[in-house]
Amino acid sequence: MGKSNSNVLQSAAPVKGSAAVEVSSQLRKKEPVYNKYSPQNILFNTFIYGIAVVSVIVIVYPLYFIIIASISDPSAVSTGLVLLRPVGFTLDGYKALLENESIWIGYRNTIFYAIAGTLIHLAVNIPAAYSLSRRDMPFRKTITTFFLITMFFSGGLIPTFLTVRNFGMYNTYWVLILPFTVSVFELIVIRTFFENSIPVEMREAADMEGCGNLRFFFTIVLPLSKAIIAVITLWHIVYQWNSYFTALIYIVDRSLYPLQLILRNILVINEMQGAMGTGEAMRIALRNAELIRYAAIIVSTVPVMCIYPFVQKYFNQGVLIGAVKG
Repeated sequence: MGKSNSNVLQSAAPVKGSAAVEVSSQLRKKEPVYNKYSPQNILFNTFIYGIAVVSVIVIVYPLYFIIIASISDPSAVSTGLVLLRPVGFTLDGYKALLENESIWIGYRNTIFYAIAGTLIHLAVNIPAAYSLSRRDMPFRKTITTFFLITMFFSGGLIPTFLTVRNFGMYNTYWVLILPFTVSVFELIVIRTFFENSIPVEMREAADMEGCGNLRFFFTIVLPLSKAIIAVITLWHIVYQWNSYFTALIYIVDRSLYPLQLILRNILVINEMQGAMGTGEAMRIALRNAELIRYAAIIVSTVPVMCIYPFVQKYFNQGVLIGAVKG
């Protein structure tokens, strides 16, 4: 009896196995197979690539137009003849701009403001953000709330001006660096990055090994935060490079002017000369003012454009991780 049962089981086992194979093969037959050459996929890819091409044109063409307009005859630009190539090639705008000695003073000052301001900005905001990311920090939520209030409410221009003057920073290099060192938005972004990128277990393991707070911050946290540091560095460099209103309010000495304020003054002076002139002199002044306007944009943006490609690779990691609330 036992022998017959074993024979039945042995004969049934292959049948069960073959049935399972048959069922799995039927399931595989029902699975959709991706075909990139199908009409639906071709249409979808064409639509996506079309949007990408249009976006690139919309973004790149204005910059390209400024470049060709800066080396074209202003009359051709104003009449709409300059669309895809320069018309009436000339470098008079760049020549008039770069021959002005104040341009180089502006470059020197702006480079100093950008480098010194960015270093101080990082030295203040990164440790502050790391402190706020530590869940064992006393009054952590209260301090964060205080920072957020200042993000939406401020004293205004006149109280800020009086504060700057009372601290002795009016008409000095430091007025463009120290009063605006803390950025609450960037502080929150960096804090969120630390919360999502520095595990609590890593801190606990460091404590067990006898690693202090300072050593943990400089040897572990900072090397793991290159992405967000690169992003914040570029943000603040661009902010310092494009800043002119602060200098317009707080700086009187022309030797301390940043590049943007000097370019603004050059444009204003040339336009005033064109408006006050007569005959041929007015026409030449207006022509130079038009050329200098486009040349000034190129002169002021090229340095930042040269820096951007070197830190662009960190943007996805730095901004996205820092923007997600953990």
